[in-house]
Amino acid sequence: MSNLKNYLFTSESVSEGHPDKVSDRISDMVVDSYLSIDPFSRVACETLTTTNKVVLAGEVRGPKIKKDELIQKVRDCIKDIGYDQDGFTWKEATKIETHLHSQSTDIAIGVDSSENKDEGAGDQGIMFGYACSETVELMPAPIFYSHKILRLMAEDRKSGKLKNIEPDSKSQVTFEYENGKPKKVKSVVISSQHSAKIDQTNVRELLRPYMIKSIPKSFLEGFNEDEFYVNPTGNFVIGGPDGDCGLTGRKIIVDTYGGAAPHGGGAFSGKDPTKVDRSAAYASRYIAKNVVASKIADKCLIQLAYAIGVSKPLSIYVNLYEDDPEKNKFVENKIKENFDLSPRGIREMLNLNRPIYEKTAAYGHFGRAPEKDGSFSWENTDKTEVFLK
Repeated sequence: MSNLKNYLFTSESVSEGHPDKVSDRISDMVVDSYLSIDPFSRVACETLTTTNKVVLAGEVRGPKIKKDELIQKVRDCIKDIGYDQDGFTWKEATKIETHLHSQSTDIAIGVDSSENKDEGAGDQGIMFGYACSETVELMPAPIFYSHKILRLMAEDRKSGKLKNIEPDSKSQVTFEYENGKPKKVKSVVISSQHSAKIDQTNVRELLRPYMIKSIPKSFLEGFNEDEFYVNPTGNFVIGGPDGDCGLTGRKIIVDTYGGAAPHGGGAFSGKDPTKVDRSAAYASRYIAKNVVASKIADKCLIQLAYAIGVSKPLSIYVNLYEDDPEKNKFVENKIKENFDLSPRGIREMLNLNRPIYEKTAAYGHFGRAPEKDGSFSWENTDKTEVFLK
């Protein structure tokens, strides 16, 4: 795609009530529950959600948390998302099972530090970070506005302003690019679970304002209303985990850059920050965003590679999309000089050993505003001067 000048590009988002996102939320709640007691807890939690059932499974090392306490927190997640339906509810009708057990000692040996060894990566793998100047948040436009539509819908649904719309929703935005820049919106799709009280004409009238509020007017100029699709298959009353089984980690492109950049394949949710699938992806976004924020390039892709039990990254790859190897090398050298990309270094640099992950589970891990509690610290642009020297 980087060699094209004029093209259409599409990204999708899914709401916090999508069954996979319900699972992500619950898994990250488990991570936060352990980190809030012991910031050095180890957690790898997977969640399955289906009709009136939630199953947690995985490995942990840290404080003892009673099953009943975790089960109540799962119900709190479901209630906050907004599910109290016949097929999926926060109440006792939904059965919750927990199957969390101790972390493998073989993995622990590889990750833990010792007298002659620094802490190693929690797994092998490759992680990518990306930033571009298409939006103020330095995110690709299609995924950013897809997220925004659903986030505003959720806010109004939960406040009571948006009625008869249920938690399970999806969006999709297609942009027309000219000379490699987003020029205008070509099409918008919103599919949303709704009350049986309303028909599709009502749903369209309820959801159209969220397209208009979410996308800047300049991108909607001349927009063809025939390209606005709402619930294209028709009725969408049965949704959420009752309509489709949900699993942690199945929305990795939604979580990142909407397909505008490569993905290493590792999911984020349910993993504590010793897992480089998560922490190194945050670090690479942090670096890429600071490169673009410094204005030395309009786009930046960073790849990091790790081996389980090994502290240093095996490779650092930089692409500024300018066909300038010397400039790429300059940025690579600045990264090596100014960023400690060992697992411990990343956690300390971004202060990741905190219960800040539940809120990342919906509407993307990137392009979010850093918050006072330290969440989304990887979105700060406090290292731009590094790339100006």
